[in-house]
Amino acid sequence: MFLAMIALIVPAVFFQAEKQHYALEGFSLAVAAILLILYFAGLVFAMHRKTASCESEPAKWSKTKAIAMLALSTIFIALESEYLVSGIESVTATLGWSSFFIGIIIIPIIGNAAEHFTAITMAMKNKINLSFEIAVGSSTQIAMLVTPVLVFLSLAFGQPMSMMFNYHEIVVVGLAVLSAQFISQDGESNWLEGLMLVAAYLIIAIAFFYM
Repeated sequence: MFLAMIALIVPAVFFQAEKQHYALEGFSLAVAAILLILYFAGLVFAMHRKTASCESEPAKWSKTKAIAMLALSTIFIALESEYLVSGIESVTATLGWSSFFIGIIIIPIIGNAAEHFTAITMAMKNKINLSFEIAVGSSTQIAMLVTPVLVFLSLAFGQPMSMMFNYHEIVVVGLAVLSAQFISQDGESNWLEGLMLVAAYLIIAIAFFYM
């Protein structure tokens, strides 16, 4: 996540001048490639480490059933996201909310509902390490997999997407990375730390609501 934060900060600092915008597309493609390589390298590293250090538990589902359920869930989530995004304009017109607030706060909550539910369930079972890995892993996947893939896909569709994000988004990502780092330092958590994290999220959500 810290590396992803660097990838967001650098273009905002180095490519502000109008004459430098021509280089932003090349920079975005290079950074997207680097993030993708590191993401898959991290997956390989994590798989080898967990295989060597963790005892395997008996699987409740067969591999075929697990893959089928994963594919089915992916289809339903994709359909849900499509309906959700298509209804943004009517929601903004009815409630008066900005599309920026809906895109930053509302859609991520609904789109990542599965990860949120699983993380909360693991935390309730006192499996804090697994809950933390799910939460951070989901964010890392967006930053180092989804974003770079979108950069390459946008180029293929003739509408290049750059890695340039605005000041507010960069600040929020930076604060989120620092919060995750502080929470994970002692290797444990409690209800007060959780309450503080919820409060921090609400503060950010309110700020985006009034933008």
